[in-house]
Amino acid sequence: MSSPKVLFGFHAVGVRLKTAPQSIIEIYYEATRRDARMRQFLDRAREAGARLIEADSVRIAKLAGSHGHQGVAARVEPVAQVTSLDELLENLEAAGVEQPLLLVLDGVTDPHNLGACLRVADGAGAHAVIAPKDHAVGINATVAKVASGAAETMPYFMVTNLARTLGELKERNIWCIGTSDDAPKTIYQVDLKGPVALVLGAEGDGMRQLTRKTCDELVSIPMKGAVESLNVSVASGVCLYEALRQRT
Repeated sequence: MSSPKVLFGFHAVGVRLKTAPQSIIEIYYEATRRDARMRQFLDRAREAGARLIEADSVRIAKLAGSHGHQGVAARVEPVAQVTSLDELLENLEAAGVEQPLLLVLDGVTDPHNLGACLRVADGAGAHAVIAPKDHAVGINATVAKVASGAAETMPYFMVTNLARTLGELKERNIWCIGTSDDAPKTIYQVDLKGPVALVLGAEGDGMRQLTRKTCDELVSIPMKGAVESLNVSVASGVCLYEALRQRT
């Protein structure tokens, strides 16, 4: 069994309370905080039968590894999840999902960016987020906090060879669409209703050359102001929600 991990912040711990309360070992909360949000959170925790432990801010910060804990941290057991991208895609096919929507991140190493990308992927109804092992950040407490619970619900696969994985997606008839400032078409001019993997690079460097070459098509996001590019999580939101708009 994997070692327990720590979640912190109202959203991250709240989602675990909602989706898998039995996996919570104990919740530490700042006893001096007595506002409505804390009271409501503690009521939900008690209803779920969670073990509550009073603690001061310093102890919670040490447990969370961050001062942005909002007075709440929890030690939790890992929740069983789909273990591979192939398993996920086979499960989707078995469930009759004919138009999977995937987000591929190439070179996103900042945990705040990854957390925001997971959050927007969850909100837009994406089925998974994919990243290379060597050029990405893994799920940690900061990612979970920024993701506001999406790190618990959004499958995140780190693959050994991203270009090969894109090739395998194409073999499954999933159209790989990369984003690039110099692409002739915009995201609004392509059909996103079918099986799609949206591929985004890190802000500044963009996708690596091999990733770019492996994509079926490149699109841009229109930029009308003075700045040349968007933060990767914002760009992910633009692309994913355009796909959602076309599908609804």
